[in-house]
Amino acid sequence: MVDLFEYQARDLFEAYDVAVPRGIVAQTPEDAEQAASALGTPVTVVKAQVKTGGRGKAGGVKVVRSPQEAKRAAKAILGMDIKGHTVRRVMVAEGIDIAEEYYFSLLVDRAERRWLAMCSTHGGMDIETLAVEHPEALARVAVDPRIGIDADKAAEIVAAAGFDEADQARVAEMLVKLGTVFVAEDATLVEVNPLVKTGSGEILAADGKVSLDDNADFRHPGHAALKDISATDPLELAAAERDLNYVRLDGNVGIIGNGAGLVMSTLDVVAYAGADLPGQPKAANFLDIGGGASAQVMADGLGIVLSDPQVRSVFVNVFGGITACDQVANGIRRALEVLGDKAVHPIVVRLDGNAVEEGRAILAEYAHPRVRLAKTMDEGARQAAELAAAAADEQTGDVSEEA
Repeated sequence: MVDLFEYQARDLFEAYDVAVPRGIVAQTPEDAEQAASALGTPVTVVKAQVKTGGRGKAGGVKVVRSPQEAKRAAKAILGMDIKGHTVRRVMVAEGIDIAEEYYFSLLVDRAERRWLAMCSTHGGMDIETLAVEHPEALARVAVDPRIGIDADKAAEIVAAAGFDEADQARVAEMLVKLGTVFVAEDATLVEVNPLVKTGSGEILAADGKVSLDDNADFRHPGHAALKDISATDPLELAAAERDLNYVRLDGNVGIIGNGAGLVMSTLDVVAYAGADLPGQPKAANFLDIGGGASAQVMADGLGIVLSDPQVRSVFVNVFGGITACDQVANGIRRALEVLGDKAVHPIVVRLDGNAVEEGRAILAEYAHPRVRLAKTMDEGARQAAELAAAAADEQTGDVSEEA
């Protein structure tokens, strides 16, 4: 899933003829000043661009009345930390004559295997707060994915939400367009909060949140440009380039397995094995090489894990099925030949299942000084945890001696 920044959602809406305020992205205070000048409105809003809520309460949204004020506001907002998200850009948007604020969202309801539209005449607050404080004011309307939001469904939604009859047609027209965005872009969420009625009666999407299904990227080449990689861990980026299912964690035992269930179990077993050891070693990553991984995939995975500076040992835990153990063993061998002197950490390997004897024989014959074989998962986890603890202790000792 790919979550878009507000400015990206705004641009996406505009491409589908959804009425939105004008907005310009700025990465420096000077850019913000120029943006406010270019918009030329008496009032502009400088808004932090982060993928989390609560910007206003954190001071990340400021209303200004001159380009100079916009510059000062941007200087205060850029670099700000909002719920763990660093602000690297702001959007300078034109001020809106707001008469009323509404709420609308369309999302995938996986439990019911359909879509769900939520709509309210009470906008401007978090949906969680709205649902708790005004549950009767939040309409929930099931949407058939085969039909989407057509004119009839839009009329049903606005009626259920309790819009004034005079506003229903214009709001319904907006909902149809937002439904088009949802379908055409393979979104899992399209949310507008607030959906605004201006003093002149125009309906605008004043703030948008969009999540895209990255499983549909093959249909949308342009979605690649929407992904923000600035805050993504470099190792996760390198793994993604090799189509590896890798997530970096905060431990010091590198983990490689085949199958998400086995890898998750391995994380738990390593944590249990390290619970009574110095430093309590635990998993440094989640890495699933998949059920049909080749020797090259194994080599790529091991290279990524050993590139992590926090790793002190590696535990390869593979049950051979589609992925035969001899392929895994050849992958380990290939990776170590490529890495050479860079492979400085011990590697504990537990193989079982298809071609297990062949795999063990390959590693035994290779006899790499860093590779150790384990017969069971528990044994392998314990070895890997002990090796990580010893390495960490040795490093601490070296630092103490230097001091």
